[in-house]
Amino acid sequence: MTDQTEGSVPRIRFKGFDAPWEPKKLGQMYKERNERGNDSLPILSVSIHSGISNGELSTETLGKKVRRSEDKSLYKHVQSGDLVLNMMRAWQGALGVAKTEGMVSPAYLTATPDDTVYPLFMDCGLRRPQIVAQMNKLSYGVTDFRKRLYWDSFIRVGVDMPTVPEQEKIAAYFSHLDSSISLHQLKHDKLLALKKSMRQRMFPYPNKSAPDLRFEGFSGGWEEVCIEDAMQNVANNSLSRADLTYNSGAAKNIHYGDILVKFGEVLDAQSDGIPLIASNAIVEKLASSRLKDGDIIMADAAEDEAVGKSTEISNIGSQVVVAGLHTIALRPKMPFAPYFLGYYMNSEAFHTQLLPIMQGTKVLSISKTAIGRLVIRFPTDEAEQTKVGAYFHHLDRLINGHATQMQKLNQIKAACLEEMFV
Repeated sequence: MTDQTEGSVPRIRFKGFDAPWEPKKLGQMYKERNERGNDSLPILSVSIHSGISNGELSTETLGKKVRRSEDKSLYKHVQSGDLVLNMMRAWQGALGVAKTEGMVSPAYLTATPDDTVYPLFMDCGLRRPQIVAQMNKLSYGVTDFRKRLYWDSFIRVGVDMPTVPEQEKIAAYFSHLDSSISLHQLKHDKLLALKKSMRQRMFPYPNKSAPDLRFEGFSGGWEEVCIEDAMQNVANNSLSRADLTYNSGAAKNIHYGDILVKFGEVLDAQSDGIPLIASNAIVEKLASSRLKDGDIIMADAAEDEAVGKSTEISNIGSQVVVAGLHTIALRPKMPFAPYFLGYYMNSEAFHTQLLPIMQGTKVLSISKTAIGRLVIRFPTDEAEQTKVGAYFHHLDRLINGHATQMQKLNQIKAACLEEMFV
């Protein structure tokens, strides 16, 4: 690739291409296709986030009932390479290029390109913010809910076009990026499913004395003990978000909202994602409630049955870390292997005990007293605890690794969409 800064050319392009890109209107390159489909063809869908599907989506994937075969007579026929736009959502980026023959909703615009267009180039080029902004401006309706991009507006959308060979190069590059992102997404999702399955099988439910699946060499029933006998309460504080900062501070504060939506079963206290208490005076007052490695911090309020979600704190070192608003902090009074309690107390087996003690309507809550009466189950052999905790922690590292790679690749894609187009 080479850098360029002149005229109607992108800043970055592939070697061998130096001609200026030609400004065109979509109406110069596309003709409307208004053919009816037939029952043998799959119904394709268009998404704001992922463009057009490669096949018919199931009811479960769509989250709604799929149309019956007798409704298909009005559907539009599309060929591979056709551009498809949801007229009601084109101004939000709901468009894509069909990669297979199929049918689409009659509420969609369908257009076939001429020979100056390499279709897959338009799949990434037209979904850029600059082009979507044009579609937004050209869409019309009484309100945003009723805005539509009609054909007479579609043909006025402007886009700069390179030669077909350069279009092919650019499309291949972004196709490779998308494939890499999809591969990491697939591995990420499979690992999440594996983790969920193992969490259900490797921790015993209340009516069982041992889990369904355990590591070789371990047998016998797990011990049961009430939380109030196994753990002691550590004081929390009631600091609101307004009292916290991410810039600098004397102590880190575990807020219940972060437990619910951001933190996993085990929290590395060195993480930059933990908010800080800026006031030294407040921190001094909280000195006696400093958390230690292995402490469990539970969210005691939520708008749904996520109440009770917990995180085990680790890697505190010399930092001051405290439990914040709407949390219950618990410190083991007996030895537990690292990470075991964090994963156990977020398991479905433990969660079944939480359901009966949840109180409230719009906001659910749990009390320290009720938590104290619950039972935790654990193997008496600390070696088994260690293996269980290490297994799930390893899964999390793999899951987080794929999530990080997806984030990096998406950042590269966003930067390239900015630099490789005019």
